[in-house]
Amino acid sequence: MNITSIESEKIMEAAKAKAEEIGVPMNIAIVDEGANLKLFLRMDEALLGCADIAIKKAKTARFFNQDSGKIGKLSQPGGPLYNIEHSNGGLITFAGGVVVKDDNNKIIGAIGVSGGSVEQDQMVASAGINALK
Repeated sequence: MNITSIESEKIMEAAKAKAEEIGVPMNIAIVDEGANLKLFLRMDEALLGCADIAIKKAKTARFFNQDSGKIGKLSQPGGPLYNIEHSNGGLITFAGGVVVKDDNNKIIGAIGVSGGSVEQDQMVASAGINALK
């Protein structure tokens, strides 16, 4: 099963609402199970350089079936995934990329958020994911 347009829109609306609530314009990307871009929003005044980061956070989460922040912890110097961010055309290994699962706990896509602090990015991504629960 792949993430649907309706599911993508629900996630996007919830993430956008959270970004507006905290007052931080964000770039929000949603990818499908194949890590293909499904939906993207660059909110007004969101940092332009963060558009690519949001997409790469979503792809990173989907490529490795775990949140991008978890991969970041493993990719520190001396870690088992050190330098992984140079693979796959460039990954982003800090928080803000979260996998999307269906009701059967199967990964159907991912969301990536960038534009605020790492904590804010993760908060907005989590708000998006929670829209499907």
